[in-house]
Amino acid sequence: MEEKKIKGVGSVANRFLTFYLEEEIYGVKISDVKEIIAMMKTTPVPKTPKFIKGVMNLRGNIIPVVDMRAKFDMPEVEPQMYTAIVIITIEGKNIGFIVDKVEEVVNVDDENISPPPEFGSNIDTRFIENMAKQKNKVVMILDLVALFGEEELSLVQNLSKTISDKG
Repeated sequence: MEEKKIKGVGSVANRFLTFYLEEEIYGVKISDVKEIIAMMKTTPVPKTPKFIKGVMNLRGNIIPVVDMRAKFDMPEVEPQMYTAIVIITIEGKNIGFIVDKVEEVVNVDDENISPPPEFGSNIDTRFIENMAKQKNKVVMILDLVALFGEEELSLVQNLSKTISDKG
């Protein structure tokens, strides 16, 4: 039986920012996180995919904002007290992710990280880079590039440039 290699695991403890969408907990590499801000107004952009909430002006920078609930086909809800925007850098570009609640930064040892389970070809889990066991929870570590795919990622990343150029 071939052993599946765990992506991105090294000898040093791995650090992830964890957040909730509904009852599920997800994580992203802390090195990809630029900042966390309170939910703020976004400006909708016509003719963009449903998961793109719009753009926001953050200290003079136009940043595209992705609704992670919509990206994961979850029901839409009104922002709550703990709703936040996590600014993440993907391939050198800043993108805001709306999440239900930011949890914490966790250190996960190598032995507590495993590859995602395989559910067969009908279920797409390419966006799950690894699974991390944390206390009595399982955290799905996201592969942000795989989550969007090349075409969607390019669209999101170029959105801020297009808006800035017109302004």
